[in-house]
Amino acid sequence: MNTSQHTRISRQHRRTLRWIIAITTITLVFDGYDLVVYGTVVPEFLRDPSQIGHLSVAQAGALGSYALMGVMVGALSAGAVGDHIGRRRIMIAGIVWFSVAMGLSSFATSITAFGVLRFLTGIGVGALVATAAAMVAEFAPPNRRNVYNAIVYSGVPVGGVLAAVMALLTSGGDSWRTLFLFGAAPLVVLLPVTLLRLPESPKWLLARGHTERARALSSRTGIALGESARTTGAEKVGFAALASRRYALPTVLLGLMSCSGLLLTYALNTWLPEIMGQSGFGKSYSLVFLLALNGGAVIGGVLASRAADRTGPQRVITSTFVLAAFSLMLLTLGLPLGALLALVAVAGIGTIGTQVLVYGFVANYYDTHARAAGVAWCAGFGRLGGIGGPLVGGALVSAGVSPHRAFFAFAGVAVLGALVTLFVPRQSQSTEEDAGTDLVTGRSPSEAARVLACESSR
Repeated sequence: MNTSQHTRISRQHRRTLRWIIAITTITLVFDGYDLVVYGTVVPEFLRDPSQIGHLSVAQAGALGSYALMGVMVGALSAGAVGDHIGRRRIMIAGIVWFSVAMGLSSFATSITAFGVLRFLTGIGVGALVATAAAMVAEFAPPNRRNVYNAIVYSGVPVGGVLAAVMALLTSGGDSWRTLFLFGAAPLVVLLPVTLLRLPESPKWLLARGHTERARALSSRTGIALGESARTTGAEKVGFAALASRRYALPTVLLGLMSCSGLLLTYALNTWLPEIMGQSGFGKSYSLVFLLALNGGAVIGGVLASRAADRTGPQRVITSTFVLAAFSLMLLTLGLPLGALLALVAVAGIGTIGTQVLVYGFVANYYDTHARAAGVAWCAGFGRLGGIGGPLVGGALVSAGVSPHRAFFAFAGVAVLGALVTLFVPRQSQSTEEDAGTDLVTGRSPSEAARVLACESSR
């Protein structure tokens, strides 16, 4: 397959891809909104017991982790059934579940009710996060998958920016209820579009033996089916495939890689306003740091994904983890506000932006029969780190640990993430028509052969 074949797609494919990218991106914008909006209301909950009850710092950290426990349950549940029932059904169910739970959270009057609803919201978030990467991997052209995946998952930090902006525009009293009620908007504005415009994956249909439906949908959407084979009873599907000899070790390492990225993502989004507040910055400035963190992730994540398409995501992810470690350590130097904001933006690239790349790496690492399970494992097991993030941050804050030491602890997690990434084995997806791309070099076999021939002729 030559490079032009990799690059050129039909008009039908392009139109279908635009709808898929738009729908999945907006979905993850609201997921990111949910991720950050809790961090914006934590200071208000701590100061005003009349909202949901008297809340200690440790309890605030636990409340932050409940949604992440739900995300883990939702992601793993989606992975358990996603490779069996399809991507579209999971996306639709996730949007409904998430929106309803988010809206109900705005009416909570006790810590218990709020915690239960945060857990239920997380289930919907987990299903959506775990499925979006599988959708992108099966609809996007191979040489642009990392860029499209970064666009979609950049919806998460965009949602974080949206949450921080809305928190700046509303303050005091019951304004937090408005913030949570806004999170139910997908039920009204996104679900109808999804029902009309989001197709099932033709590659998934073919892999599950629905050949005629796959061909009909391929003709209508312009998605090439290629050589994907039907999944037989002898071929392991979903989580069973992850335990096979081919995927067992990589699955463990990819899970640890995601765990590191999500610990940093959730710890910083939950506790950065409070940590910077303890450093002498008021509420408005503290929320500006959240804007810088997520804004840096949006811009940096897309730029890094372009590099990932050229050189392979594994190298880029290792580099961004290292970048996060250095930026977090430099935050301890007591620099001027402008420099601190710049470093927080760089930390956003190395934490939230890195997690964007991780999802793309994982989605393209697995074949169709294991893709939803692989991404779900990454999102679900990784949430152990996400659950630990608010808890670790809460423990550090409640113990009176200085912001400097907290940043050093987070930098250590980033270093661990870089080391784990280095040991993930190379994997070529030779079983699919558009695969065979080495996930470290980023080249297809034909491209690698041309490079080798050119080097040999020198």
